[in-house]
Amino acid sequence: MHRSRLAVALAAALVALCPTLARAETAAAPPDADWAQAGSMTALVSTLEAWLDAQSPWPRRAAAPDVRLLSPWQAAARRGATASVQRGRLRGLYDPDRAEILLVRPWDPRSAEDVSVLLHELVHHRQAPHHWYCPAAQELPAYRLQAGWLADQGLEADVNWIAVALDAGCTPRDIHPE
Repeated sequence: MHRSRLAVALAAALVALCPTLARAETAAAPPDADWAQAGSMTALVSTLEAWLDAQSPWPRRAAAPDVRLLSPWQAAARRGATASVQRGRLRGLYDPDRAEILLVRPWDPRSAEDVSVLLHELVHHRQAPHHWYCPAAQELPAYRLQAGWLADQGLEADVNWIAVALDAGCTPRDIHPE
């Protein structure tokens, strides 16, 4: 029992004390990027889905999700288990009951970082029909795909991988001494 308490304490310390990796400022889309040429949200989703078709183990779903932009306070009110929090703020949500992606304003379709949030939520749309031990288990593969897409754009993902991996383990966190 002492070892498990020590492991939990060490993991908590790592999460608290290890900041996310520094990253370059948000880069604008390269002029030849397919996603940058999308003229609508529907076209952008289609372009990202094509990338996911080649990279994701989950197939594209028959129906595309609805995508909406929300204010930060509206998103906070709807926050669920598959919320994307990056750089300390809520960036996106996926509602599996409504098959709806909620992007938090400000959101810019010309920003690779913002578009990567949409891609992350599209991964959750693909994951939704499958069984997961807990909702947080979906996050690690979604962040990995997001990081891969950003790498294709020449950018680095701003993710606290330790925190994501710990959450994805679905381990109870309220362990108290006996």
